[in-house]
This record gives sequence, C-alpha cells and structure tokens, in this order.
Amino acid sequence: MIVRNFNDPEVLQTTYIAHRGAVARMVMTSEFLQGIEFLAYAILPPGNTIEEHIDPLEEIYLIFKGGGIMQVGKEEREVKEGDAVWIPVGEPHSLRNTKDEETFVLVIAAYT
Repeated sequence: MIVRNFNDPEVLQTTYIAHRGAVARMVMTSEFLQGIEFLAYAILPPGNTIEEHIDPLEEIYLIFKGGGIMQVGKEEREVKEGDAVWIPVGEPHSLRNTKDEETFVLVIAAYT
C-alpha cells in the first residue's frame, strides 16, 4: 500500500509552476502507478491562468474548491466546486480563475 499526504516531504519537493499560473505538486506518479501517469494538485490564485497547452495524455481536472473559466478545444465553460472536466488527448486546454479565492484542482493524467 502506498499512502501520500499533500504535506508529505516527497510531495512538497515536487512543487513547480504549472503552465505559468498555478503552484502544482505531484502526489503519485508513474514511478509506481500502472495505468495512470500521475495524480497531482494545482492551486491557482485569483486572476491567474493555467495557460493554454496540449498534453499527450488524457486528463481529468476536478475542481475541488473555487472555480473559473475552463477552455477545452474551442469550447469555454464556467466551472465550479465539484465539477470534473474531461480533457481528451491532444486537446488544447486552459483554466482561468475568475473567483476571489484560490482555485484548487486535482489533476489525473492517464495513458490511452
């Protein structure tokens, strides 16, 4: 069994800036996952944007707290706490925090 807490040293040492907008950390990676590339979380400050980018993996963004405007492909939509957004492989996507609080996003990336 592998258990990771958001505050574990091995999680905190993975801190990086995701697509120029959010502080992100890897919780679990393909180091031991088999069908999933990673489970991460991102904290997006008010007014910041995870810039448009394309990933070679299928992703799900789960808006755990906050919200904003999510863009996948040519479609934009407001998202809020509790929303899960599917991002197909190769689709450009971004997230802009339009709230007055941090937006907290869980990100799951999987092989197809």
